[in-house]
Amino acid sequence: MKPFGQVAVMFGGHSAEREVSLRSGAAVLKALQDAGVAAFAFDPQQTPLTKLQADRVFIVLHGRGGEDGSMQGALQQLGLPYTGSGVLGSALAMDKIRCKWLFQAQGLPTADFAVVDANTTDYQTLLQQLGGKVMVKPVVEDDD
Repeated sequence: MKPFGQVAVMFGGHSAEREVSLRSGAAVLKALQDAGVAAFAFDPQQTPLTKLQADRVFIVLHGRGGEDGSMQGALQQLGLPYTGSGVLGSALAMDKIRCKWLFQAQGLPTADFAVVDANTTDYQTLLQQLGGKVMVKPVVEDDD
């Protein structure tokens, strides 16, 4: 499909979610190539962004450096169109607490939540308050 030009499918990266990104990126790359798109793999962990030669980028990076707005900002500076949300939307979406506050402030429905502290939270009471079933996630990806 010539209208798309050269499409870099960006996956892998440096985050703790690298392995998931490698699997999902390979699937996206195959689907695009099967559809006739001139797509190629680009892993920013393996190749510096300054070496990227593409007409547009399909971002399949996960976690820090891929979903937090930093890659989106870099691609904007390079003048390359990309898939997904922009810098601000990506940055906000990575911070789960700020997202919850934003949703609540706008009157959007969102599941109940709590911020826990390993040293002070009464988990039994909190679990009961939240209906007995919870999903536990870090606010943002750790640097480690």
